[in-house]
Amino acid sequence: MYDFHLHSEYSIDSKTSMEDMVLGAIKNNMKSICFTDHVDFDSTSQRIDFVFRVSDYFRNIKQVKYKYMNQIEILAGVEIGIQPHLFEKYERFVEDNAFDFVLMSIHSVNKLDIHADGFTIGINPLDAIDQYYSDMQLCVKNFSNFDVLGHLDYIDRYFKDYSTIPKFDEYYHLVADVLRLLIDNGKGIEINTAGLRYGLGYFHPKMQILKLYKELGGEIITIGSDSHSPENIGYEYKNVEKILRDLGFKYIYIFKERKKFPINIT
Repeated sequence: MYDFHLHSEYSIDSKTSMEDMVLGAIKNNMKSICFTDHVDFDSTSQRIDFVFRVSDYFRNIKQVKYKYMNQIEILAGVEIGIQPHLFEKYERFVEDNAFDFVLMSIHSVNKLDIHADGFTIGINPLDAIDQYYSDMQLCVKNFSNFDVLGHLDYIDRYFKDYSTIPKFDEYYHLVADVLRLLIDNGKGIEINTAGLRYGLGYFHPKMQILKLYKELGGEIITIGSDSHSPENIGYEYKNVEKILRDLGFKYIYIFKERKKFPINIT
């Protein structure tokens, strides 16, 4: 089993040490994990840079990597919170650091953090969706130094009333445009299982988006729990594999030194 979306104390929203995360992964029978701690530049209305000290990050990963090398494979990734005005800053950051895997996510729209600034509050839900996917399309079109787009319909988590989340048919064309760009540029998507933990009743992305990705010719998929604590590592992994097989996918992917490797799930 492979979990390619994990956070540790190097992320602003986790207090768990890397070693405790590794021990949790071993307990949960993971074969390979990749830390993807947050780097969110110019974040929230306060314009704060949430970024870890890279030298410490790599040193800590190296320590656990070799300490537990006979029990689990440990890789060094990052989750970048892209925004349209930050392309050059993220390009320099990614280029300057030897990550195994770069997960790109949309955490902010119009310079407002979707969670911390309550972006979806007081705005028509379909307008919020439109702005979110329009920003996503702009970022995918103009920034290429990433491997996989994270939790594609992440915004769904932050509607106060889930019954107000617009129907997929109402914004299908926006998602289709994003997926086509990803496929054309050799980028992937992740299945992020945290949607279930948030009570949405589906993974990120929802089934309609997964089916559309497959219909459009998409193949590159990673699986991530988005776990910030040991007990959720590998959450619903086997269920995800079954869903992918049922949809006709033959592989999931892992990344090492920014190169993708297929893992047969059939």
